[in-house]
Formats: sequence, C-alpha cells, structure tokens
Amino acid sequence: MKSAIIACFLYFLLSTAFTSPSNAGDALTPRRPISDDGSTLTSDGGRFQLGFFSPVAGSPNRYIGIWYNISVRTVVWVANRRSPVTGRSGRLSMSENGTLLLTDGRSSTIYWSSSSLALQEPEARVLENGNFVVMENGSNPSSSAAWKSFDHPTDTLLPGMKLGWNLSTGLNRNLTSWATSGDPSPGDYVAGIDVAGVPQLLVWSGTRQIWRGGSWNGIGFSGIPVMRQDNTLTQNNALTLHYEFASNADEAVYWFYLENSTSLLRLVLNGSGLLERFLWYDFGKRWMPLGAAPDTSRNPCDERVSSCGANGVCGPRASTCTCLQGFRLNSRRTWGDGCERELPTAGCRSRNDTFVTVNNTKLPDTSKATVNRSTASLDMCRDWCLRNCSCTAYAASNLSGNGSGCLIWTSDLYDLTLYDNEDPGQDLYVRQVESRALNKGLSANSLLRRASVLIIVSVVLVAFLLSLLSCWIWRRKKRSLYCDEEETEGKDLDLPLFDLNTIAEATNNFSENNKLGQGGFGPVYKGRLVEGQEIAVKRLSKTSSQGVDEFKNEVMLIAKLQHRNLVRLLGCCIQGGERILVYEYMPNGSLDAFLFDGAKSTLLDWKMRQDIILGIARGLLYLHQDSRLRIIHRDLKASNVLLDKEMTPKISDFGMARIFGEDIEGNTRRVVGTYGYMSPEYAMHGIFSVKLDVFSFGVLLLEIITGRKNRGVYHSTLYLNLLGHIWSLWKEGKVMELVNESIDHSLSAAEILRCIKIGLLCVQERPRDRPTMYSVLKMLDNDNALEIEPSQPGFVDFRGPLHQTNLSIRKQDLSRNYVSVTMPQGR
Repeated sequence: MKSAIIACFLYFLLSTAFTSPSNAGDALTPRRPISDDGSTLTSDGGRFQLGFFSPVAGSPNRYIGIWYNISVRTVVWVANRRSPVTGRSGRLSMSENGTLLLTDGRSSTIYWSSSSLALQEPEARVLENGNFVVMENGSNPSSSAAWKSFDHPTDTLLPGMKLGWNLSTGLNRNLTSWATSGDPSPGDYVAGIDVAGVPQLLVWSGTRQIWRGGSWNGIGFSGIPVMRQDNTLTQNNALTLHYEFASNADEAVYWFYLENSTSLLRLVLNGSGLLERFLWYDFGKRWMPLGAAPDTSRNPCDERVSSCGANGVCGPRASTCTCLQGFRLNSRRTWGDGCERELPTAGCRSRNDTFVTVNNTKLPDTSKATVNRSTASLDMCRDWCLRNCSCTAYAASNLSGNGSGCLIWTSDLYDLTLYDNEDPGQDLYVRQVESRALNKGLSANSLLRRASVLIIVSVVLVAFLLSLLSCWIWRRKKRSLYCDEEETEGKDLDLPLFDLNTIAEATNNFSENNKLGQGGFGPVYKGRLVEGQEIAVKRLSKTSSQGVDEFKNEVMLIAKLQHRNLVRLLGCCIQGGERILVYEYMPNGSLDAFLFDGAKSTLLDWKMRQDIILGIARGLLYLHQDSRLRIIHRDLKASNVLLDKEMTPKISDFGMARIFGEDIEGNTRRVVGTYGYMSPEYAMHGIFSVKLDVFSFGVLLLEIITGRKNRGVYHSTLYLNLLGHIWSLWKEGKVMELVNESIDHSLSAAEILRCIKIGLLCVQERPRDRPTMYSVLKMLDNDNALEIEPSQPGFVDFRGPLHQTNLSIRKQDLSRNYVSVTMPQGR
C-alpha cells in the first residue's frame, strides 16, 4: 500500500513537469532553452516576461517577444519580426559561446539569431526595465552585457532605453512601426536621430522625411514645444518625467526616465507614423494616452516637412506660408521653390549686416547647420556669424540653466514654423544684407547720367570718358562674374564658408613653418583659429592633378557623414581663386608615417595596431552600409588614414569617393586611386564595387601587421610584392617571419595569424570571394568565423625570368601595376 502511494506521487510530479506550461525562471543558458509550450522568462520583480506569442488569436504565426506582465498583454519587443515560426515548434536556445538562436524544432531552420559572441559561461536574463541581456554568468547585467535587446528596438521606447547612434561602433537604434496591429513585421515608418549636421529627431517613410522633431535645445526637441512645459504627469506631482540627450564624438542619443520607477510608461511609433506616449492606469486597467507627435490639430504645419520651401515661414495655427523679412517669393511664384533675397549678396557678406529676430519658432532644419559650443552669449554668436561669410542665421543651442553655445546656419532655411503664444518656441536671428549695396548701384547710375551730360559738352572728352568707363565696366563685370561663380559654388556645397583672411591669419599666411605635408590635392598646413581651435588646412594647388570636381566631391560627401573613424570637415573657403578645405587637426599625422618609419614603428604595439585595424573597418562599414549615403571610398591607403591624439584612426580624402545605390557594381572609364591598393578588376577593367574597398583594406591590414609597403621587392629570386610574398610564406607556414619586430609574437601569435588570414581573404583575386566589411568585423571579433581558406591574392607579380611552369599563371591571374597614380586613364 505504501509503495503504491509513493508511485502515484512520483507519477503526479513527473506528469506535471512534462505536460504543464511552466515559467522557466529569469535565465536562459545553453542547457536551458525555451520551447513554445507556454514557458516564459520573467524579470526578478515580475514586471516583464519573454516568451512565444501570436499577435492575433488563432494565428499560426509565432514570435519571440517581451511584454508587460499586466492584465493587458502589451508587447514591447519582438525578435523575429520578419520571420515568424509557423506552429508551436519554435525553440529559443543559446549556443555555448552565448549566441541566441530561434529555430524550428522539427527542421532546425534558423528564424532569428543574435550577433555572434565569445563568452565562456553565458546566460541571458530579462531585467526589470524590460531589457533582455546576454552576459557572463554572475556578471553585472547593467554594465557588462555582451548583447542586449535595447540595442535592437522594434516600435517601443522604454524608460532608460536609448534612441539614436553609437558613433563609435556605427550602431543605430531606430524605432520601426508594426506593419499592422496584428503583424509585427517592419511597417512604413521609422523614427530616429539624424546625425547629419546638428542631430535632430526625424520620422521617415522610406527615404522621405514625414516629420521633423527638431534639434535638442537643452530642454527638449525644438519641434515638440510640450517638452518645454511642466513635465509632471499627474495632478499631485507624484510622477515626474525627465528627458535626456547626449551629443558628442561617441554618441548622439535620446532617452527618458521616471522618478517614480514603479509606474509603467512607453513611447510607441504607431502604424500612422505618430510617436505616442502612454502611461499605465492601474485603477482602470488601461493605457492612458499622454499625447502624440506630430500633433497636426495643434500645429497644421507638421503635416508636411518644408511645406513653404526655402526661407519660407509656416503658421501659426494654419498651414499658411509667408517669406522671412528681407526675402520675397521666388520668380516662379510657387511655395515649393521658396523665397529668395530681395537684395543680392556680395561674394563675402559685410560685417555691417544686421539681424532680424523671428520670435517663438520651431527652428529650421539643422541637417546643414553647425554648433559652436565655445560661444558664451548670443552677442558672441552674432559676432561669430558676422565673421563667417556664409552664415545666414543663428540661434541659441542650449536653453537650460546658464546654457551657452549657438546654432549656425550657412545655407537656406527650411521647415521654419511659427508658434502661437500657447506653445513656447525659440528665437531665430536671420541675417539681413547691408542696404548700402543698393545705394552703390544707384550711385553708379548717377555717374552714368552725368557722363551723358559731358558727352554733349565735348566730343573728345566724352570719347575719353567712355573709353575709361568701358574699361572700368569690363573689369568690374569680369570681377563680378568671377565672384558670382565663387558664391554659387559656395552655396552649392552647403558647408560653412571661411573667410580667406581668417584662413591666412590662422596659418601665418600659409607659412612653410606651418606646412604639414604635400599630397595629390596640394599642400596641407596647420592652423589655429582666433578662438583657439587647431585646424588642418588643405589648399588646392594650381598644379594639382586633382581639380574642382574632386574638391566639390569631397566637400559634398564628407559634409554629410559623421563617424568617429572618419575625419571631420569643418568648412571650406572659395574666395580669390582659392579652394581650401578646413579639417579637424590630427596631431599624430597619417598612419604611413608610423608604419614605414623604423623609429616610429616601434611605438605601435599589437594592441594599438589591432585598434587601428578595427577603427578602419568600422569606418568602412559605416560608409558601405550604415550611412545615409552609401559610399565607396576608392582610395583607401595608409596615407589616407589619419591619427588623432589618442591614436584613433580616421579615414580621410574623399575626393575619389563614389555614391552607390542598389547596384551591386558599376563600371567607369576613368580609373582613380593608387596602384598597389587597387583591386585587379578595377585597375584593369574599371569595374568597381564595395569589394574594391575590401581589397584596399586587406592590403592596408597586411601593411599594418608587417610594417612594409605592398609596392616593393621582398624576394631575391621571384621578386614578389608584399601580397605575393605573404601568400608564398602562408602556404609554407612561415608567415610569422614577416610580422613587424615591434609586435610581441609570444603574446599574440593566434590573433596575428587570424588577422593575416582575414587580410588574405580580403585581397583574393575574384571579388565574389572577398568578404563584406560586415563579415570582416565579425571575423575580427570572433575566431569561429574563420572557416574559409583564402585563395590566391590579386596582383601577385612575378618579375623574375618566366619558366614554362608558371607562364599560364602569369597570363591568367597576375598583373604588374605598381606605379602610384592618383588619376590614371581607363583602359
């Protein structure tokens, strides 16, 4: 009898364990997966759960998501929003190195996975703030997470969750709406921080801007005036909402948090493109809306971005357009083309120009604006603007406390809105052209009339005066046309313009003592502006092989890019026949000065070389994949990588760069770049793609490891270049012989070999065999990613006597282009 009771009790326990839905606790490990049987992970305080769900009852589509553990299930994050699992065979597991995998238990099909990690004892937890993190067992999840769902948001922003860019890694955290209320796949709308110019909040549909929330002013976004009002959410002031924004070299991000952490709050991008904020009303068991942006009922101008065109003003309270003071409707009389100045501008505006104050505004689009944080008052902003030839307007950049700094616009003003007295806006100061320019024109007409009187008095005197006048008019018109061309070119570049006198003063009149070096573009000088900022000045030489097209190309491309591994362009100067680029100053110069100098190369240990390789790779990935403009650099080499005071690498010289769209590759008859870094298909046939930059990166990576230039002779009998010599030693297993002497092989042999292998994969002959920069970064971070063996590199040049055995190889696979040329002609 007793044994029968024990048997029944054990049967009950076992049947309960294997047939009932269960809570899997709060941790996922390689030995504890989650199946779609009702199992969930729950945060320590019980606020959030993670598990499988269907957004529509009865739907076979199953997703892994995180939701508020309240009476109304509210999903805040979805992992596999593009790839639902059909039926209840899904399984969320973790590999031994910490990689998350969502699979179909029946077929082992992978529906979703996290980035590859390299952890020793990994575990994943749902935290009380809604973040799902992967970390080492026992570590602090808030500071040492190797992967976290907060870095990959869907349509919801939670308190403490960041929206925007990590500029160090190129990670962009956007909100993307659901397709429909029952379909979590990506919808039509994306909300995020645009880092072009001065960062601002935007909502896009595809590539079209739907709404602009404006730049951060220290209190809130300029396009959301309610953020500047009382931020208490309840009448008894028991719940206070705080907004935060950080913009620096490492990140441009927005987040919010509550003082009362027990309340539930979320910001959602809905299927109509609205950003809605909700607070959980526990008494009524429902989500209470706290407002939405854009609010077109409050501000009709938010229905469309830039509805009034350049220098037009929209509002208030009605979507009507007017022109700024000093401007008139364009000659076509259409608001789409905006407004133009009533008086023409001089080549460089007068310091006697005035400013008109436009009160209570949503500040104009800042994608082409700059911020000057060194100015302590608006008077200093005004003076700074007057000294800048292209400055069109300025405003305070920080309204909090004793805020300082100013926003500077150097082009036409777009999407400017007036608020009424109910909404607090900002004051904008718009530059007005000095009216005496018109008086000078009237004075010239008066002189012409007097000359006509003199003609009547004396034919001889008239002839003499007319000849002088004709000469004067000819010279003035020639100068005017030249200035107009310079001004038009300056406007087209949409970048801050520096006065030539300012540049000359900063560089001690282009003194030889300030000269940093000479490139294909022209000489480069070190300078210091009056406010103390150090700059690098690149001056287009009249004998340069690079011309005006390359100058414009570099300005227009790099002005729209922002990444910590790309050199920052501060402005340019087009005046008096000069074309000058002004960059941030890089104290440590270019990478080649360290790599190929016997004394300096000893300063680069393996850790520094590793960091340089990673930085260049991240910069290229940003160009190829993450920037708003997808760009092929086409001239990546050691001399075009600059090093700041912390030895952070920054890719420079975008004169040869090309924008590419959806096309995988293109063709050109004008091959540009530097031999030794060009891929074979580009140098021989003009075929270019992102794999051209990958090839150049591979060459540069091998140069960084060996400290030797690719263009050279490294073998006494076969006369191989660096790529050929490394390939020969790789096949023999002796490649470590080429590693630079400053690197301690005993401490880093495995990492060095891994990097050499990655370099060889990048310089393979066929473009399709080379990895993308995304794959390169994964391989640099993870040993397990190196499963493919490299094939023979391109440009393995045998210059010794040819034997019959290697003749076929030479004809099919090899070339001899070693001349360093910036702009060779296509073949």
